[in-house]
Amino acid sequence: MLIATDENFHHDIIRGLRRRLESLDILRVQDVLKEAEDVDLLEWAARENRVILSHDVTTLKRYADERVEQGLPMAGLVLVPQPFTMRTIIEDLLLLIECSSPGEMEGQVRFLPL
Repeated sequence: MLIATDENFHHDIIRGLRRRLESLDILRVQDVLKEAEDVDLLEWAARENRVILSHDVTTLKRYADERVEQGLPMAGLVLVPQPFTMRTIIEDLLLLIECSSPGEMEGQVRFLPL
């Protein structure tokens, strides 16, 4: 699974994922897009086939739902509400990443913890 995190995603979660799964292909959106709006992030992620990880449970979810309703591609969105228990979130993300087949998250919005 290819992953992108939005600009406000907790860096300690990214570090924890990378420690546990060295082969993980994860990008921070701010490293590839400059000042991208949510709709731009979703469009880019769809083109790159990257599932987005975000704490933005309101705005990004609304735009993701709109894309799906319009029949536009969306590789997937995983929302992590705050506050959270770091260990639980990392474990749940690892479970999703390791147990999902390619394309399985297409058009889906999931909330953590599972």
